[in-house]
Amino acid sequence: MAQGDYLIQNQSFPTFRSDLNSTLEAINTSNSGTSRPSSAVAGTIWLDTTSATTPTLKFYDGSDDISLATLDYTANTVNWLDSTVVFDIVGDTTPQLGGDLDVNGNSLVSTSNGNITFTPNGSGKVVVSGLSYPTADGSADQVLKTDGAGNLSFGDVSAGGMYKNLIINGDMSLAQRGTSSSGITSGGVYYTVDRWETELTTLGTWTQSQSTDVPSGQGFAKSLKMDCTTADASPASGDRLYVRTLFEGQNLQYLKKGTANAESLTLSFWVKSNKTGTYATYLYDQDNARSISKTYTIDTANTWEKKTLTFAGDTTGAFDNDNALSLQVNFFLGGGSDWTSGTLNTSWNSWTQANSAVGQVNLADSTANEWYITGVQLEAGTTASDFEFLPFDVNKNRCLRYFAKFEASSGKNYGLGITNNDNLNATVTIPFNVEMRTSPTSLTQTGTASDYRLRTYLSDTCTSVPYLNVATLFNIEVGFINSGHGFGNGVIVRGQGNSSSSFIGVDAELWLL
Repeated sequence: MAQGDYLIQNQSFPTFRSDLNSTLEAINTSNSGTSRPSSAVAGTIWLDTTSATTPTLKFYDGSDDISLATLDYTANTVNWLDSTVVFDIVGDTTPQLGGDLDVNGNSLVSTSNGNITFTPNGSGKVVVSGLSYPTADGSADQVLKTDGAGNLSFGDVSAGGMYKNLIINGDMSLAQRGTSSSGITSGGVYYTVDRWETELTTLGTWTQSQSTDVPSGQGFAKSLKMDCTTADASPASGDRLYVRTLFEGQNLQYLKKGTANAESLTLSFWVKSNKTGTYATYLYDQDNARSISKTYTIDTANTWEKKTLTFAGDTTGAFDNDNALSLQVNFFLGGGSDWTSGTLNTSWNSWTQANSAVGQVNLADSTANEWYITGVQLEAGTTASDFEFLPFDVNKNRCLRYFAKFEASSGKNYGLGITNNDNLNATVTIPFNVEMRTSPTSLTQTGTASDYRLRTYLSDTCTSVPYLNVATLFNIEVGFINSGHGFGNGVIVRGQGNSSSSFIGVDAELWLL
């Protein structure tokens, strides 16, 4: 490496040759040296070799040197010191931009049908026109979903589109049996909100109600409330309290349970209680006596919180394809050691009672305790979607498959019937608005005979409460009793209500037998 003065005088040939060689060497080595060439003029480019391994290429503007780039002899790379310098990025496998890339209306095109790959560093994301893309691939058959704020994530396609929520009346909007029931000390009963049964064994006394206390701004109008009115701070081993909803097997076939392709299930809900701590929820497969449990935590007292639990698909034991009970979803509120003394069963296994609700708080330990729930949704997949609100009439018709309550105030008709030849009974037919799950086997009424009457052109108050005579999937024949009615044999009559509280109810619920 050398520098020269680029001056060749009139001189003898040996001296001329020496000056020429010096000039050519200076050109050939880019005017290398530890200082600017003494002969430099504006426009001279020279290589500053102060650092032997990373010399700097400089440009002399007539007064100062401008550093253009450093040369890394070890890595064989060029580091351009001005970010606006454009160089050949084809040969550089890690080119970097100092600012925005303006393609000037052109396209980014790969060669030979190759991929164009964007790989953010660390936790960074690829953002295109305000949309933030996930940093990793999702699972098979998942799709990109947006949260409405520009963030995309992979999620499952809800089975069936509409009616993705397996739970009926998960928003607690319908309570045909009544909006409140007090003095509850036993279970196996649907007390208030449709499709939600209460299981209770000697663990306090409760009032259950359909409440208007709901999470703000979420679209819900009602919730189910459990209020402790008599405490039990020391549960016996077999004590239990939970609310649950039950499912027909024929509605669960698309979950593919018992196969290698069994679907996961995601349960989401809003919950509130003054009692913080751990609560257990478990799924129970009625057909195969298998179960899986998960817990959630109420973190803040008296505050609505949304919880999401995902249960893996079960590759063992298919659900029966019929209208009988196949699956339970149970929300525990308290339990004795028979339910809590084992190890929480967080994967599908043969049911072990002691593994059902391990870690569960005792909501029954104080009369100050209460628990609310609404917005319950169970759907296929590993992602919770927004709650599926259905029109009120659609939700009600789904509930009517399991329980139907007919109300007829004084002088209003339940249906038409015909008198028997015993001067006592008249059989009145009441059609169902919705086909029931199975033919009802029992009938509920007010318990007061005078709330009902028979009428031709005259009215006679019943002397006994109505009873179920015959039932099908589509209607019931109800016996109206009026001793000595005097209407005659085979006379068409109307079965009517005789007070504002008159009702007739029939159920085809999924009872746990």
